[in-house]
Amino acid sequence: MTTPIPAIEGKTTVNIGRDRAFELFTGHFGAWWPRQYHIGAAEVADVVLEPHHGGRWFERGVDGSECDWGRVLAWEPPERVVFTWQIGGDWRFDPDPAHASEIEVRFHADGPEQTTVEVEQRHFERLVGGEGVHGAIEHGGGGWVALLTAYAQMVERS
Repeated sequence: MTTPIPAIEGKTTVNIGRDRAFELFTGHFGAWWPRQYHIGAAEVADVVLEPHHGGRWFERGVDGSECDWGRVLAWEPPERVVFTWQIGGDWRFDPDPAHASEIEVRFHADGPEQTTVEVEQRHFERLVGGEGVHGAIEHGGGGWVALLTAYAQMVERS
């Protein structure tokens, strides 16, 4: 039996309605995702989360190449989205869905023009090299707290 690795969480509040918060988070990943966080050979041109169950989560390089990161497990706008992180400790995509952590993002309406966005990344023990991935995400760049800060800054600019 594999020892569970703790989840990584993050939360932010943005001053837009829940529908728009969901749309900006899922439909504009490339506008807020830090460019240095990629695994493809080429520099990142965009990060895409396809808007349906079974959709791909991937990066598109400036040269047009694509590099998968995971798959959409649940697409429930504007309440939540769940997708996999299938990048192991070697920082390569693992096509085996049994080797995937999960990222769940929930959108809570705090009023007509305010939304709390909560992220939980869990099941790191499923990843090959999951402890290293967990450590890199949590300590290497601020984890989901830093990513949600970038998202909130993008929301402010839009």
